[in-house]
Amino acid sequence: MSRFTRRELLAVSAALGISSQLRAQEAAESPSPREDPILWYNEPAKRWVDALPIGNGRLGAMVYGGGEDGAAANETLQLNDDTLWSGKPQDGNNRGAKEFLPAIRDAVLKDADYHKADQLCRKMQGLFAEAYQPLGTLHLEFSHDGSPAEYRRELNLDTACARTSYTVNGVRFERRAFASAPDQVIVLHVTASAPGRLHCSVSLDSPLQKSISSPGANRLGLTGKAPAHVAGAGHPGSEKPVTMSDTRGDGMFFAAMVEAQAPGGEVKTNSGRLEISHADSLTILVTAATGYRGFLLPPDTPVDEIIDRAKSQLDKAARISVQELQQRQTTDHQRLFRRVSLRLGPDTKRSAKPTDQRLSKIGESYDPSLVALYFQYGRYLLISSSRPGTQPANLQGIWNSQVTPPWSSNWTANINVEMNYWPAEACNLAECAEPLFDLIEGLSQRGKQAAEETYGLPGWVSHHNIDLWRTANPVGQGVGQPTWANWNMSGPWLCQHLYDHYLFSGDIEFLRTRAYPLMKGAAEFCLAWLIEDGKGRLTTCPSESTENNFMAPDGKPAMTSAGCTMDMTLIRELFTNCIAASEHLGVDAAFASKLAGAAKRLIPFQIGKYGQLQEWSIDFEESTPGQRHMSHLYGLYPGNQITPAETPELARAARVSLERRLAYGGAYTGWSRAWEITFWTRLLDGDQAWEALSMLFEHSTNMNLFDTHPAKEGPIFQIDGNFGATAAVAEMLLQSHTGRIDLLPALPSVWAEGEVTGLRARGGLTVDIRWAKNQIVDSKMVSTATREFTIRPPRQQRISKILSGAGSSVPVRTADRGSVRCEFRAGQAYGLTFNAS
Repeated sequence: MSRFTRRELLAVSAALGISSQLRAQEAAESPSPREDPILWYNEPAKRWVDALPIGNGRLGAMVYGGGEDGAAANETLQLNDDTLWSGKPQDGNNRGAKEFLPAIRDAVLKDADYHKADQLCRKMQGLFAEAYQPLGTLHLEFSHDGSPAEYRRELNLDTACARTSYTVNGVRFERRAFASAPDQVIVLHVTASAPGRLHCSVSLDSPLQKSISSPGANRLGLTGKAPAHVAGAGHPGSEKPVTMSDTRGDGMFFAAMVEAQAPGGEVKTNSGRLEISHADSLTILVTAATGYRGFLLPPDTPVDEIIDRAKSQLDKAARISVQELQQRQTTDHQRLFRRVSLRLGPDTKRSAKPTDQRLSKIGESYDPSLVALYFQYGRYLLISSSRPGTQPANLQGIWNSQVTPPWSSNWTANINVEMNYWPAEACNLAECAEPLFDLIEGLSQRGKQAAEETYGLPGWVSHHNIDLWRTANPVGQGVGQPTWANWNMSGPWLCQHLYDHYLFSGDIEFLRTRAYPLMKGAAEFCLAWLIEDGKGRLTTCPSESTENNFMAPDGKPAMTSAGCTMDMTLIRELFTNCIAASEHLGVDAAFASKLAGAAKRLIPFQIGKYGQLQEWSIDFEESTPGQRHMSHLYGLYPGNQITPAETPELARAARVSLERRLAYGGAYTGWSRAWEITFWTRLLDGDQAWEALSMLFEHSTNMNLFDTHPAKEGPIFQIDGNFGATAAVAEMLLQSHTGRIDLLPALPSVWAEGEVTGLRARGGLTVDIRWAKNQIVDSKMVSTATREFTIRPPRQQRISKILSGAGSSVPVRTADRGSVRCEFRAGQAYGLTFNAS
């Protein structure tokens, strides 16, 4: 927890003379938020994308608060299981890829024939990845003797409960839906303010349905089978995208089971439905299981075994009262959610208005509590879609209703899956990143095969698309654009998350047993992948700047070159982190020396003719200057190789690149806008960060606060923007990537007053900050380890005093640019006060 003990806080507050201002809390307590973090609406969802998400990491549901036809009296829950995917493990089918490498390199480095290189790269492409699948939909149709009035649906982020309520002829009806991680069940509990007034039918269906059964007087069972293959838009075979097979293992079987408990009433089965009558209350329990056995094994589990697993889960949950189920779920959720709180500005009472109405007015006036709600919504979504032992959050978290979802709802690894986990460490949800680490471990196994088959090299490699089967080969099947299909740097990027977890936690065993072996394998590939550029430097070839292209000498767009800035940045970062890890662990000194030698010879950052940070090793003209990807700025964020203090010239060039992108219409998707916000935070420009966040609210945020991607058919949900923007808000308030603890480094001027508790900094530090009139009033910190920290206050402030929880003054040494250095003891609380400089 990020709270200090009552005794420590009282001692600090008494010593500082601010006891009336501090809110003392026990370290073991989970304090409730000061304002309920609730999204609410006065009408049901009309579309899937407007429903409210609940999830336990494995099972997810979108709660409509009405029927799919919009009828308020009914209810719809669209269901997902995080292991339900199309396909099976298979070879990437590109064993001959490495034969084309020499010709590609000659085309780029000798002939400058970039178009030829593009065509040859397509010959290195293998099979496309598979798609995440919908489980099914739960329908409830209620019979009332009148029309609903006083309707409200809401999602309480603090309790992780979706609630719908309305009145019919003086009787108040309420439905509560939640997904329990402790008991692995989705629960829908319905009540009425008068006895015997609940009459409804319950049904279950799926676009992949095989059968519906009634395995008991109050139960429904559904079985289905995932496709053997799903071809995405533009893929070979996409004219008939779904391939079904009756062969066991060519697509997995799955099962869902439902139980209805109706105290005071009667439950009957009727033609694959449950009919409930005269009930005082109603509880619906939903469990599910799939035939997934692991990413290396065919999903050939017999359907009877899958049914038995779903039934076993349901039997266990059915023995627990709904009150206990919800209490266990709430306690589990709040253990994570309540670690961090955020208040921006005074209470404006705007939460009394529906969330969609508040969102529509965000461009007209500042709504501080909506910003705080959005920040906490990002944390809620990560808790709901990524828990230890589950799959990582994919492009849509765990929520998907389509057999052919956008971009296969997989893990797109040229920014999207990484962005999903940007808030995990800083926003105090480190456990939620464990599924990502598991994915990287699995990916390294498939990636070792891909490195040998595709390039003839040691170590492991991964590319642009990843699915349940840990696909690591370059996808595309000869039709993919090399700028995304042949990009092979996701391994180094993913390894940044491993090392960052070590920096935040200080967990040396994690570094020794999990992170470093994976980092070393990726570094072995990169070391072997580097070649001489003919000018005394090491380069990569073929090299792609993610999803962007340039103007070749003939004036036509091309994609493939050598030594793109992002390649150099990622490899330099990976080598640097491996060298540091080898020192911390006392291993592999000779290997670290090789990495150090290679790192010195990498092509450095370069500044182009417009004063911009070059995206390619040659200062090409951009053919798409408004491209949403901004991969050459990786060193600014999430990396740390470009900072205003340490590399001011590069920081200015990065700003020019960002401004040029925006001038040409860049950052037009939600996730790209979120990346823009993080860039401004690292450039220490809080007002520009706020302007970009406001643009995200206005143009890329759906009524249920889902991040969206523009499309002709309507908004497409893409969860990465939610997570990226959440991380960006944390970066406005606290940064630690330079080795310093920077307090309020990019505070927007409109955020004049506020308080944040529980943010995490590298070095194992938990930080609370309170500010007013754009200046810090006080800060509280606690470290997990005894160590020195360098702490920098905002501009025009200085740290006047640091006191321990026992009330003793902490010795400090003045450092550069207004910073101070001090030692914190493990587990002790410290209070900081500030003066104007």
